[in-house]
Amino acid sequence: MGEIVGAAVVSHVPPIVMSEEYRRSTNNGEDISLVPGLHRLRNERLDELAADTFIVIDTHWFTTFEHVVSAHDHRSGLYTSDELPRGMAERPYDLVGDPELADLIAAVADERDDTWVHATRDPHIAIHYPTVNLLPYLQSEERWVGVGVCQTATCDDFLILGEVIAEAVRRSNRRVVILGSGGLSHRFWPLQELRQHEDVHPENIVTAAARAADEQLLERMQRGDHQAIIDGYDEFRQHAPEGRFAHYLIMVGALGGRDCRLAGTMYSNYEASAGTGQAHIWFGV
Repeated sequence: MGEIVGAAVVSHVPPIVMSEEYRRSTNNGEDISLVPGLHRLRNERLDELAADTFIVIDTHWFTTFEHVVSAHDHRSGLYTSDELPRGMAERPYDLVGDPELADLIAAVADERDDTWVHATRDPHIAIHYPTVNLLPYLQSEERWVGVGVCQTATCDDFLILGEVIAEAVRRSNRRVVILGSGGLSHRFWPLQELRQHEDVHPENIVTAAARAADEQLLERMQRGDHQAIIDGYDEFRQHAPEGRFAHYLIMVGALGGRDCRLAGTMYSNYEASAGTGQAHIWFGV
């Protein structure tokens, strides 16, 4: 019987794969905490868990008619971001997949009448930087399965998908870590103001209300009060969380949903990125 052995919300912002010189030049000579935070996650948590598979909820992979998971044996190539090619160009990726687990997720969904999952092996389907940017820090011998964000899904749909993933893992023989790759509040400064707000200090979050909402969210995560987060989802949506906050909701759905009491541990500071809220938070199982 398989088990989920850990989970995290992790930031994938472009500066983590840009040069340290660039990061320091936009941050008053200091480096951002997200970079050492990812190294610490690998060294302090992931190494000791010896997981078989990482399931990555990728907040740039949008689907519409169903949830989609990657079921490839292997994916490799060069990735250039159409969003920011200046900072993310020709980045190599080489991922071993877990088609057996991906197919099992789809099979469990097929047993229900309230959710739909397609496991894709299409060699031409795009990969996105919420996955690729994690690789220099977190990749080792584990397999990788990607999960998209269905843009027609509700909060309950994301929680249900988490339940489906948890059941699929239980039926497998896998030790799994779930990585929710995305930010918190997610509105950017306008173009003509943006370069004045590249410093990671939280005063550069785009509004005081968004900063307050992020800080309340992180406090609840660290308390393990996931019921309050889920019940407050509609209010938090006012601050445009990245990927409809699916990366957190699918993850916590797999950990028990409203019944989850796992307390989070911060693996970075709470930081701004072009007006958005960012942090790494680990949930040990």
